[in-house]
Amino acid sequence: MNRSPLQLAQHLLETSGIRNTDARRNVLSMLLGASRALTHLEVQEDFPDMDRVTLYRTLDCLTEAGLIHKISGDDRVFRYSASHEAQVQGVQQQHQHGHFKCTRCTRVFCLTGTEAPLAVQKQLQHSLQATLGSGFQSHEIELTIKGWCAACAQT
Repeated sequence: MNRSPLQLAQHLLETSGIRNTDARRNVLSMLLGASRALTHLEVQEDFPDMDRVTLYRTLDCLTEAGLIHKISGDDRVFRYSASHEAQVQGVQQQHQHGHFKCTRCTRVFCLTGTEAPLAVQKQLQHSLQATLGSGFQSHEIELTIKGWCAACAQT
């Protein structure tokens, strides 16, 4: 059954155990419908009447619940994206995929539908153990490929 982003947001909030507020539903719906990761300012542009603090708290809450993920950029700007795994399966999943960042326009895209980022993460974990020893354990690996997006490559 194909659901609209708003319907999926409603379902994900109901099954996540967090309170289903207008702010959470609207922000999650927007991110579910977005084709790329968005900055706080880009999200705020769609909700000009929403208090900035409410938006920050909403993004933090959705991140903690695993419904969206926060991508840290080398430009010190966080970007937010709906967890692809949650979109596909309708359930909360751990964020396990890589990203592509355009070095011209700074847009960030999630790499989904492939096992390659997960395979690279497993290789890096193995390398960590081999290099530093069995006492080291990673809890997060960020994989970002940098280059030019299709629009920027044409200019």
